[in-house]
Amino acid sequence: MGVNLHDKVSPCLFFIKFLLTSVSHSIFVSQIPDYTMKRSVMILFGLLNFIFAKSQSIYDSYPVYKGNDLGLTYSKKQSTFRIWAPTAEKVQLIFYNRGDDHIDTGLFDMDKGADGTWVKKIARDLEGKFYVFKVQVNGKWLNEVPDPYAKAVGINGKRALVVDRKNTNPPGWEKDKSPVFKNKTDAILYELHVRDASINENAGIKNRGKYLGLTETGTKNQDGLSTGLDHIKELGVTHVHLLPVYDFYSIDESKLDKPQYNWGYDPVNYNVPDGSFSTNPYDGVTRIKEFKQMVQAFHQNGLRVVMDVVYNHTRLTEESNFNQLVPGYYYRQTADGKFSNATACGNETASERYMMRKFMLESVLYWVKEYHIDGFRFDLMGVHDIETMNLISKELHKIKPDILLYGEGWTAGSSPFPDSLRAIKKYAYKLDRIAVFSDDIRDGIKGSVFEHTDKGFVSGKPGMEESIKFGIVASCKHPQVDYAKVNYSKAPYSAQPWNTITYCECHDNHVLWDKLAISASTIKESSRIQMQMLALSIVLTSQGIPFLHAGTEFLRTKKGVENSFESPDSINAIDWSLKTANPYLVDYVRKLIRMRKDHPAFRMTTASQIEKEINFLHNQPNGIIAYTINGVNLKDSWKKIIVFLNGTMGRRTVTLPAGKWKTAIWDNYFGNGVDMEGKFYLDSFSCTVLFQE
Repeated sequence: MGVNLHDKVSPCLFFIKFLLTSVSHSIFVSQIPDYTMKRSVMILFGLLNFIFAKSQSIYDSYPVYKGNDLGLTYSKKQSTFRIWAPTAEKVQLIFYNRGDDHIDTGLFDMDKGADGTWVKKIARDLEGKFYVFKVQVNGKWLNEVPDPYAKAVGINGKRALVVDRKNTNPPGWEKDKSPVFKNKTDAILYELHVRDASINENAGIKNRGKYLGLTETGTKNQDGLSTGLDHIKELGVTHVHLLPVYDFYSIDESKLDKPQYNWGYDPVNYNVPDGSFSTNPYDGVTRIKEFKQMVQAFHQNGLRVVMDVVYNHTRLTEESNFNQLVPGYYYRQTADGKFSNATACGNETASERYMMRKFMLESVLYWVKEYHIDGFRFDLMGVHDIETMNLISKELHKIKPDILLYGEGWTAGSSPFPDSLRAIKKYAYKLDRIAVFSDDIRDGIKGSVFEHTDKGFVSGKPGMEESIKFGIVASCKHPQVDYAKVNYSKAPYSAQPWNTITYCECHDNHVLWDKLAISASTIKESSRIQMQMLALSIVLTSQGIPFLHAGTEFLRTKKGVENSFESPDSINAIDWSLKTANPYLVDYVRKLIRMRKDHPAFRMTTASQIEKEINFLHNQPNGIIAYTINGVNLKDSWKKIIVFLNGTMGRRTVTLPAGKWKTAIWDNYFGNGVDMEGKFYLDSFSCTVLFQE
């Protein structure tokens, strides 16, 4: 018989639960007149909350499985199915001929295996069969689900599929290699949604909205300018960051003829590509092969591939694949036993528990080994514990030393797991070769994402200089940054520059062009274009790892929609006619990227270099940031570099350090090395870069 371990919680813990849930301690505390005693009581309640939350680690008493064969182990002669379900009393393995029919073609009782697992071996070739599992817990049969380790699924991911993975490889897959990549700060990231890239007719792409659309070359817009893969390659970025491409919930793959859209942050099957981007979602092999073709095409064109992954929550909670096999285990709980919700999506996963940690690790390893993925962006990484993230980094770096790992160093709500143990921005320095996004420079550049009309440095808001300087040094320690004046962080949090993702926009919130249109609505459009150029200049000349949102190089707009996660193509699709309308900006961003690649001074690899070689020039006019970089010690062909950033409306007079300087960029324009010395003018909302050879 299975045992419900919740029934064995000690009477002491029941008392704590009663105290926490039955007494309104906020009212109780408010009645205490003495502040010191009130604070002590609040600390006590916090401690009791933590103790009870830790009591939920009763899940830690479950047996754990340390083998590497969970899920399906396939061969022509035999298939072995193994799932982990330690609280189950019985487990059934059920087969179907299709991914969407209702008549099963075989039902097998599974046998108890080692350490909470259940096993079934079937000695024949099962290729092409669909299967699910069903467990009985406390006398109740739960829903049938594919197990979390499923590597192939049918329509809408309802059933797992037996495949011979050799048959999912496109021609030449065994020879596929990632482009050469050395230092993490050499990366230039380009965030892209698969559908957005090609769904617009003016993309000139045949396989619109599909993985294969990003394999096509020679595609052009109506004016003959490159689109899709060719455009990305010409731009010069190093990594394409794909918004979620694993199997997610919100798109009905059986109705792709009807308008549907979603970013995909609602995971169902973590180890399978989503079928909505394939040409045939009913065929479990097609989505795998076409995804590999896309990765292969990127690699052949000098681009590496980053996957956006969402291990912090699942789309479903009680009915998720995880919860239908081992109720409660994979999720954190609050003091009163409910699902905790630091993700604002109804649940948060418990990465600190052995089998969830194991799942995350084995999942990312699988994507790297099977799909040749070059990096991962972890959604709401602040939900995960530092120990798990560092283990993932350690194991991934063993098999791919140049893997790129980064994530959001925050949550969307409070978590019962202690802050000090989670991968939040404050503790970025504890992360092993993992970067966090810098919301400090993001909002320093354009203004708060939560206050739509708030301006930033590039749109003329006073007092943002220290936040920009903090971003320029990639959140590392620097003696010339006044941390008291930084917008959010009052101390450096990055141990090294590769700890920081430097950006000013992403899929979340308003795109940069829309944010400027809202916050600087009274300023003429030509000046807002200069603001956009200044913003991108800051991102691509600052230290750390720069990150661009697709289309920003030609003023992509989402027509003012802030959160377009399920908006139609009319809002999300990249409009490739904008490339024709803004050729100067496209060329400017391409040249910024080229300059960054050519000059190691803009991509230092250590915090000590940043502290030593960057010098901010004092006594500048308000709204002006100026700093020099000593290129000699960085083996840069430019021995000395000076960067001026003007975040104000109107010309400003500045003075150059002694000597003659050549212009690389002058007022958002790439010049031809004109000699400059003494005093000169900076135009409104502009970047100027000068150098000495």
